[in-house]
Amino acid sequence: MTPACAQRPILLWRHASFAQLRKVRAVAFDIDDTFTSHGKITPQAFAALWKLKRAGYALVPITGRPAGWCDHIARFWPVDAVVGENGAFAFFMRDGVRRRHDTPGPPVREERRRLLAGLGDRIRAEFPDAQWASDQDYREYDLAIDYCEDVSAWPDFEVERLVELCRGAGAHAKVSSIHVNAWFGEYDKVAGFRSWLEAGAPGLNGPVPAEDEWIFVGDSPNDEPMFGAFPLSVGVANLQPFLEQVEKTPTWITDSQSGDGFVEVAERLLEARGMDE
Repeated sequence: MTPACAQRPILLWRHASFAQLRKVRAVAFDIDDTFTSHGKITPQAFAALWKLKRAGYALVPITGRPAGWCDHIARFWPVDAVVGENGAFAFFMRDGVRRRHDTPGPPVREERRRLLAGLGDRIRAEFPDAQWASDQDYREYDLAIDYCEDVSAWPDFEVERLVELCRGAGAHAKVSSIHVNAWFGEYDKVAGFRSWLEAGAPGLNGPVPAEDEWIFVGDSPNDEPMFGAFPLSVGVANLQPFLEQVEKTPTWITDSQSGDGFVEVAERLLEARGMDE
């Protein structure tokens, strides 16, 4: 995929033309606060995912969530693959077996553990009250620091200071709607997704969709690489407060937030195909 233009005007999703949307065959999407609402998957959002799958769309969540969660998602959700830990790997099902594709570039496991342990020590020294995300034990490649999921929300300046510390230690650091994710290795969500595509999109049944047949849905600044890479992309409405932090903006934005915004996306795609239920 080639980078899209930065600072393109953002249009309302409800005005997206059916002619443009009819060619879409595949939906990539973030999970937290894009597909979920207040930490839960609503019946409407999960039903929308199933409607898209039954209509023949390829579906690929792209998330900062850990390997342990991605194992479950690949097995039990109606998706073709899931890209996890901000692009470190893709999990998918083949012949009833959960398989994986690792993105080239992450350090070997022992080196990764050493680097992350050192970074963790630096974070603890600078932020004595910092807590790792509750899903940290299920991660393989990154360190997730909770700044508002299961802890009292940090002030913005403290989140920024944490990001600067991680980057100063040579790590990549991205801010999601709930965590700061830090990792060592030259990859991000786009690189992980592209690596999976270039490997033949394992887990996908049928031809691999062309670049202009994909659409991405996200909600936060750590989705910026995806907004920049996909010619077609949507931000759910809760992206609005972060727009000043995002140089590469989505094509459209929904009226509703989080999972309700995802439902909006699904309904208009299905309506464009004439398959709305």
